[in-house]
Amino acid sequence: MKTGARALSTVCDTEVMIIRAAEVELFCGGAPMVTARDGQAGAPEAGLDGGTLLGKRYTHAPSGLEVLCVKPGAGTLSVNGEPLTEVAAKQLPSSD
Repeated sequence: MKTGARALSTVCDTEVMIIRAAEVELFCGGAPMVTARDGQAGAPEAGLDGGTLLGKRYTHAPSGLEVLCVKPGAGTLSVNGEPLTEVAAKQLPSSD
């Protein structure tokens, strides 16, 4: 995976853009993500069907992988069976 590349799910509509690349294989809904989709092959696996949210960043801390969801879907993003965590928005300072 390279920074700026898109990864597409084969089991749902999820599409992500790689923000910070890592040498890992990215999965969505239990199936490997691909660079070109030619239709859907089934549905997300049970337990990996939590979905992705448009505009949210997801990260895999051990590898440093970070992705941005550009099209939401029903599958959960994971690496080695470990779901990616959603990056929380940074709190802006209050303006008094």
